[in-house]
Amino acid sequence: MCSYCGCSDLEVIGRFRAEHEHIVNHLGELRRSLDDEPRRHAAVEQLAAHLDPHVAAEESGLFTVMARDELFTDHIGGLCDEHDELDDLLGRIGQGRVELFPRFESLLREHIDREDNGLFPAAAIHLGGPEWAEVDTLTSTRGGVSGGNCIGS
Repeated sequence: MCSYCGCSDLEVIGRFRAEHEHIVNHLGELRRSLDDEPRRHAAVEQLAAHLDPHVAAEESGLFTVMARDELFTDHIGGLCDEHDELDDLLGRIGQGRVELFPRFESLLREHIDREDNGLFPAAAIHLGGPEWAEVDTLTSTRGGVSGGNCIGS
């Protein structure tokens, strides 16, 4: 997590970063449970219970507002594709494809880095008060609903 730009002082960015940290903390339990089917299923469900609402909030709030500017459209589209791939990989790991865990972990960490150190600081600089108010509204009204509004979804 960066501390140089101050974007974490924005409520929604601070929330997303805290959620990222929480999600990464659940990776250890999933890693330790790969060879134990009941434990693996529980770990996948636990991780998904944190990841799914986080993804929905990002996509329906920040991503929706940022993607309106063509400067960010392609980058947001790539992040949406990664959300879809992460969801697919996690589901397949839950079904017993434990060899996919290293790919899942690597993609998750890279994805979080792109958001924490790329998108979030850019959003802090690029968006103004009315846009942040809209992000807050969209995030709070859709934050618990699966399936955000990603480009091409």
